[in-house]
Amino acid sequence: MAYPSFVKIVDVGPRDGLQNEKAHISTGDKVALIDKLSDAGVSSIEATAFVSPKWVPQMADHADVMRRIRRRKGTTYPVLVPNLKGYEGARNANVEEIAVFAAASESFSKKNINCSIAESLQRFRPVVEAALRDDIAVRGYISCALGCPFEGEVAASASANIAQQLIEMGCYEVCLADTIGTGTPGAARTLIDTTSQLVPTDKLAAHFHDTYGQALANILAVLEQGISVIDSAVAGLGGCPYAKGATGNVATEDVLYMLNGLNIETGIDMEQLLAAGWFISDVLGRAPNSRVSTAIRNKRAA
Repeated sequence: MAYPSFVKIVDVGPRDGLQNEKAHISTGDKVALIDKLSDAGVSSIEATAFVSPKWVPQMADHADVMRRIRRRKGTTYPVLVPNLKGYEGARNANVEEIAVFAAASESFSKKNINCSIAESLQRFRPVVEAALRDDIAVRGYISCALGCPFEGEVAASASANIAQQLIEMGCYEVCLADTIGTGTPGAARTLIDTTSQLVPTDKLAAHFHDTYGQALANILAVLEQGISVIDSAVAGLGGCPYAKGATGNVATEDVLYMLNGLNIETGIDMEQLLAAGWFISDVLGRAPNSRVSTAIRNKRAA
């Protein structure tokens, strides 16, 4: 089986992983986490979100986070942007990359951002245009690409059509996200097969949650199809606020362990990655949601 020789891991822990935490996390701890991920060699770290503090209080310090992090050469620090106001804040913080997000499910789109899919795409069009004028890269996300908490299974064609629109809009890459973690390898393969008929595979990325324990199997399935950009979160941080019982993103430590076993390069140092995960888990007062992290810590404590 031919796998990519190099996989780019986008660690979404500092943003997607922390945004729903109820307890306040200090700016210093967020900055320390991002810096530790940079030191570990993670080449793309989703740092924060320029969203309204009213809706996402945990991200209220977005500008301070971007001002204080140590920007490592060769590492990008994308931020989530929902609208033009958010984009202006991101631009003023000297970001080099932003991310916009749509959903493959009408119900989730209305619940999550209070508008239809078509309206969300229209809302992002001026944001993408402004970013491209300012020479800022734009990544697109599609939530609920494999399943929706309200509608159940989502047709692969729905995600494919939105991916095509985001690429035509100017996104350099579209990340297909299994937001509630219900996908299986068969469904993941179908999603990539269908979407790649409209968007080149090298412009696609994958984002899996591990709610049903399928994330690593799904990643392996899409690697076999040529996907070489994978989202994950250190310590398995994150979850979906609109899906009861949904657990976090697949843990970066677990993905790295699997990729190392396949002799796929990532540029990430496992020891430093583990340290980053243990750091933020201690801040949150709980164990990492990573099998690899747990196994290694238990082994060393024995």
